Amino acid sequence: MSGAKQSQVDKLVSNVRKMDETGLLPLEVYNDRALHEAELERIFGTAWVFVGCESELSAPGDYFLRPIGNNTFIFARDEAGDIHVMYNSCRHRGTEVCRAEQGNTTHFRCPYHSWTYDNSGDLVGLPQKDKAYPDLDPDDWGLHEAPRVESYEGLVFASLADNGPSLEEHLGDFTWYLDMHLKLTEGGMEVLGEPQRWVTDFDWKSGAENFSGDSYHTQSTHSSVFEVGLTENLGAAGGSHHHDISHVDGHAMTLRLAEEDKPIFFGYPDEVQTYIDDARLSDDQYNIAKRSIIQDGTAFPNMSFLHIALKDAAESDPATFFLIRKWNPTGPGQTEVWNWVLAPTEASEEYKRRAYKVAVSTFSASGNFDQDDAVGWRGMATSANGTFAEKVKANFQQGLEAGDARVMDDDEWPGPGRVYDTNLVEDTIRTFYGSWADAMTEAENDDN
Repeated sequence: MSGAKQSQVDKLVSNVRKMDETGLLPLEVYNDRALHEAELERIFGTAWVFVGCESELSAPGDYFLRPIGNNTFIFARDEAGDIHVMYNSCRHRGTEVCRAEQGNTTHFRCPYHSWTYDNSGDLVGLPQKDKAYPDLDPDDWGLHEAPRVESYEGLVFASLADNGPSLEEHLGDFTWYLDMHLKLTEGGMEVLGEPQRWVTDFDWKSGAENFSGDSYHTQSTHSSVFEVGLTENLGAAGGSHHHDISHVDGHAMTLRLAEEDKPIFFGYPDEVQTYIDDARLSDDQYNIAKRSIIQDGTAFPNMSFLHIALKDAAESDPATFFLIRKWNPTGPGQTEVWNWVLAPTEASEEYKRRAYKVAVSTFSASGNFDQDDAVGWRGMATSANGTFAEKVKANFQQGLEAGDARVMDDDEWPGPGRVYDTNLVEDTIRTFYGSWADAMTEAENDDN
């Protein structure tokens, strides 16, 4: 990166770091080429990035191509049952060894010179080895693996940095909230079908910040969803049982709880609630999950989640699903969205089909909610691309002053983080950009 570009990036990072004081964000961050290139190196080249779910790799030999920033990796289960995240590049000339998006195979063979690797990435064959490469040791020329691969409750993450915090350290106390979804039943969550994906013209941070906690947009952006009767659960913004939860080791989320202490469990019907127990949750986690109507959040940098009950038609019954969303940057002001639908493993196949149908109808490329959100997010990227954008600051000052937002005491809320008694607080989004500024700064300092 040239000196001028680095100076531009460092100036933006410095201004973003002031958000906790000013509540102002430079509009340029939503569409800037130099910043995009720096993010690929400083964030997606170092951070723990979500790759996929263990349940997707149900049999030895199963594989999928998955992105980490602008890199493509083979997410695979080998014959021994171990999971690998391997760079999709032959060690001979660098050609992609895997051309199919997914499948099941024992080997990956390069189409150029037929170097062949088994599904654990070991080099197991190359033509005329004795004559062409008599001294080559195949053990030294297997596929490159992501330097670090770890999983949490079936969610697989990879880091392209050789060193750094472990996944456990990265997620930190945020697992206290993730557990309410991933440990809700003994069998955990299972991926339903294939993840949907689509490329769209907005910055990856727009989606990640929104899922961190932006209930303020619901009544306006998604007004049509209420008008056609697709939900009864989102309710009005604010309210005594809406909580924004920020500064959970760099991650943030929002939730809504029912007033009465009755088994809501995100709206699951009795047939699914039968499998819910408190064996894998603490009493406090169980009691919050029990009253939960909706929870959504973002694990920095780009894995978001949503647990909610919705309808696919006004006259239909609602179905509850758990959604995992990955926002992968593909260019300045451009993102490839990956969208996984999950349900409790123990749920019936009929219920899983229903949950998948509702999820795709509401949260997907053609879903009601995503079509609504894309209007705002694309508009942000379009405005940020203008030459006047360098003069513009976006306002994230909601809850910055005392106002009506109150931070709950430890004896009022048992979980970690800074917990507000309202969802009309943008501290969740300021938390996201604080993590962003830290990552952009730490990686740059490591390079110097």
